[in-house]
Amino acid sequence: MINTVLFDLDGTIIDTNELIINSFLHVMGGWDHADPWTREQIIPHMGGTLEQQMRTFSGQEEVSEYVKGYRAYNDIHHEAMVRPFPHVIEVVEALDQAGITMGVVTTKIRPSTLKVLERFDLLKYMKSIVTVQDVTHPKPHAEPVQKAMAELGSNPAHTLMIGDSPVDIQSAQNAGALSAGVAWSLKGEQVLSGYKPDYILHDMRDLLDMVLAGTGRS
Repeated sequence: MINTVLFDLDGTIIDTNELIINSFLHVMGGWDHADPWTREQIIPHMGGTLEQQMRTFSGQEEVSEYVKGYRAYNDIHHEAMVRPFPHVIEVVEALDQAGITMGVVTTKIRPSTLKVLERFDLLKYMKSIVTVQDVTHPKPHAEPVQKAMAELGSNPAHTLMIGDSPVDIQSAQNAGALSAGVAWSLKGEQVLSGYKPDYILHDMRDLLDMVLAGTGRS
């Protein structure tokens, strides 16, 4: 029985995909030391920390200025380019009504995490919020999922971590929790399936059906 659900944020419950890609492309457009990566090359690396991605894309260790430029562009265009994925809000509301405990485990920083949750009135449902600033070892390490479960008093055997990236699945597996990949991930269902999650969600409503069936409710 699943009584705790942890969500990744970007690309899982909130559609920030185009904003993220455009933010990377904007920063790369100012580089004179390397050829910009293409959209198709960027997508497989999404899900890790911003610093990790910038090091990969730039080939440099010191990326603080690139991160600053990314966040500045991202902040300007955030309102116009971000929205929940279909059925997210209704499913989260229904899970809350069913007594399911929920949280967010993300590689975003805390201010931008709170901003987007508040914007779509989702913050009130999330009893634990673990960002990249709250851990020593980000996903795919077990620490982020373990921290959320500790804050919630949750049993790994009854906790489901949902994400659009291999690092989400790996973090859940490393923490002993159940894992689910979302088929709307830009990485593709086949890629996520290769990491052997316990479930693949093709529609957010699949989660509601699955969890409520485990509680005996429908």
